[in-house]
Amino acid sequence: MENLTAIIESMDAWVWQPMLMPLILLIVGGWLTARTGLVQLRHFPTAVRFSLRGAFGKKDPAGGTITPFQALSTALAATVGNGNIGGVATAILIGGPGAIFWMWMCATVGMATKFAEAVLGVHFRVRRESGDLASGPMYYIEHSLPNARAGKALAMAFAFFGTCAALLGTGNMAQSNTVARTFVSAFDVIFGVQLPLWVPGIGITAAVGMVLLGGIRRIAHTAERIVPVMILVYIFCAVLYILLNISSIPHVFALILSDAFTPSAAVGGFAGASVAKAIQIGVSRGVLSNEAGLGSSPIAHGIASVKHPVEQGVVGVFEVFLDTIVVCSMTAFIILSSGLWTDPRFQGASGDLTAAALGTSIPFAAAIVAMSSFLFGFSTLIGWCYYGEKCFEYVFGSSRVKAYRVVFTALIMVGSVVSVPLVWAVGTFLNGFMALPNLIGLAFLSGTVAKLTKDYFSGRMHYCVKASPKVAD
Repeated sequence: MENLTAIIESMDAWVWQPMLMPLILLIVGGWLTARTGLVQLRHFPTAVRFSLRGAFGKKDPAGGTITPFQALSTALAATVGNGNIGGVATAILIGGPGAIFWMWMCATVGMATKFAEAVLGVHFRVRRESGDLASGPMYYIEHSLPNARAGKALAMAFAFFGTCAALLGTGNMAQSNTVARTFVSAFDVIFGVQLPLWVPGIGITAAVGMVLLGGIRRIAHTAERIVPVMILVYIFCAVLYILLNISSIPHVFALILSDAFTPSAAVGGFAGASVAKAIQIGVSRGVLSNEAGLGSSPIAHGIASVKHPVEQGVVGVFEVFLDTIVVCSMTAFIILSSGLWTDPRFQGASGDLTAAALGTSIPFAAAIVAMSSFLFGFSTLIGWCYYGEKCFEYVFGSSRVKAYRVVFTALIMVGSVVSVPLVWAVGTFLNGFMALPNLIGLAFLSGTVAKLTKDYFSGRMHYCVKASPKVAD
């Protein structure tokens, strides 16, 4: 197992070296930022307004499979997961405090990337023979390249790697792994009981399996109810911790900014990290967290009921902001201000480091983080099962979807008992291969995004969202 972990970690490091995937993500995100006229900054108030309107406004999904807010909740269910708890912790432990700065940079351009993904998801969505709407990069990538065969091949590549990422990556096993370990840590701290990893593994597997039986509508309704609550509870605890330790925040900011451009020194159990490592880990964990550029969330955004693709695009902007700039940053502040990130006891940790850090100021923090981890992991698992199902359906058709759900559910249990380094390395490695075809498609379709954006914000809204003719199942 150690040899396998070392091999996968080396491949993951190659994919996410600063001059490969991080550079591609930043270039494509920067290009889309320019083509859309800084949409994530100029129209951020619109993004907030549309997101809040979806939370408190009309719930009718007429014209789409789900409402815009259900699409946001489903996308947030997949993004606001244990990457926000365990992923941030592993980013700091491997890349140092400077990794958080590069996570912020990834999110800044990622808001434009997510905007483009959601816009194209709605614009190129299709209706399958079953009558259900389907969306995602596999459908808009088909139209991205001048050569139709090349476009189809690239779309198939995305769908294949999307299926693999959903089954083996951060949308499945990494989530159950963090849930299991935070529950084990909580039982040890609160009750002094050494709980086996398979016990919480069975719990999260059973809970997810029951929801998956109901398909996308049950997934969307479940996400709509639990996602806002789980985010608010976690933010409340994080804000309380930060207020109790407010004097340390300036030092934390200084540490993040200084280590972003200079190597992180070895301190305590922390072995130190180069700037290249900070960039590699910061960007890879940023994509893991907010999924901007990965191509997953337009599978949900694309089936929302909206009058214009841009209306769902700005909701995608808010999604990235809330996930990374708000939730991930709070986790980073908690870990760095606690000082436990240099403690030798936590150098192989993930979510258990976040729990221990929060526990330095808040009683019963282990229980709070364990419950947050369960809800985050649960929501991410149901969201990613749907993403993987749509990718699987594109490659293999609808007849084998039930078999996919069975395998997905079984791998949740497997993920709960494997090692932390292996499960995160597999996840980020697959993310890179999933993102590349999507980023190529986004680059070729940037003109379409720019035109739709200009037309919407200039008042030329003569657009009718409709699905293309039915495609075979």
